[in-house]
Amino acid sequence: MAICVSHGGTTTYLSKAPSTELFVGTVDGVVVLRKGGDGRWGVHAKSLEGMHVHALLIEPASGFIFAGIHKGTIYVSKDRGLNWEKKDNGITQNDIYCLATAVIDGKTRLYAGTEPAHLFQSENLGESWNEIKSLRSVPSVSKWTFPAPPHVAHVKNIAFHPQNARQIYVCVEQGGLLKSDDDGSTWEELHGFDTDLNFNLPEGAFPDDIHRVLIPPTDASCTYISSGIGVCFSPNQGKSWEHLTTPQTRIGYPDPLLLHPSRPSLMFVAGARENPRAWRTSHDADSIVARSRDGGESWEFLDAALPGHLRGNIEAMAMEVCDSSCALFAATTDGEILYSADEGDSWSKIVEGLPAVSKNGHYLRLR
Repeated sequence: MAICVSHGGTTTYLSKAPSTELFVGTVDGVVVLRKGGDGRWGVHAKSLEGMHVHALLIEPASGFIFAGIHKGTIYVSKDRGLNWEKKDNGITQNDIYCLATAVIDGKTRLYAGTEPAHLFQSENLGESWNEIKSLRSVPSVSKWTFPAPPHVAHVKNIAFHPQNARQIYVCVEQGGLLKSDDDGSTWEELHGFDTDLNFNLPEGAFPDDIHRVLIPPTDASCTYISSGIGVCFSPNQGKSWEHLTTPQTRIGYPDPLLLHPSRPSLMFVAGARENPRAWRTSHDADSIVARSRDGGESWEFLDAALPGHLRGNIEAMAMEVCDSSCALFAATTDGEILYSADEGDSWSKIVEGLPAVSKNGHYLRLR
């Protein structure tokens, strides 16, 4: 079994046994790590060098590995990363931010989110792609933007209702959280924040800096997001929301968000103390991982368990669940891979010195 760690790809894996192969999406291609008989991880191979790999996805039925390239397009490997083919027929925006997959009516469907913020789908393992043009029909589309030049929004994350993959959630950064109940034919912009908690946003408004969205397989009425104003929770499919963290929390800028698939009270979030604007002067993201065992009501900040101060930001995480065990991988903009075999109680640095694992140019702000 192999799993991937990348900024915009799959984050949760159910495995029969702990994986011994890890595909890492970096600013200089895909790095394959393997675990030896002595328990140590090392670099086994590299591919797509010279490309900034934003997203990696292993399609479960075929075993094909898909790579989404920042300032580039989509590639597929049918031989576990040895060789790659460009697969972008129908992709009109050459800047891939995220990849996702779902099974609908027994058939695999792939999704790709881009910058500018467009959504594409493929029903034939990437041989051809079609744009879901309705995404850009929502009223807020003219206001979609991004703080850094060229001030263009992107689709950062895609998720699905766990029992009905025709219900799609899309995070637009910065634009908001969109939901479709009809396979992408129409879209709803989610709202419903309590204005007392919503940092002076207008009544009924919704934060537009949305990073990740998760729907627990055990209770699809619940929705979690990480955002520029913290981790938030909805008990009713996005009709109303509450804050679980704020920018004043130890992780002021949360991004990776993980939820145990069968124990939804167990959650992990990672990120920096402050938002990326501060990194240009501090050159220090001061990132950590936090854990909740009560569905986000309270958080343990795992500073003491991590292997020292993390100057680089944690920009990718993956969870691997095997029977009763839950392992975690985290990757930073300094090219470190951290690993925990015990739900975050202890961590080790299994590899360092890799190219940065980074969303767009975040790693450049920390130089």
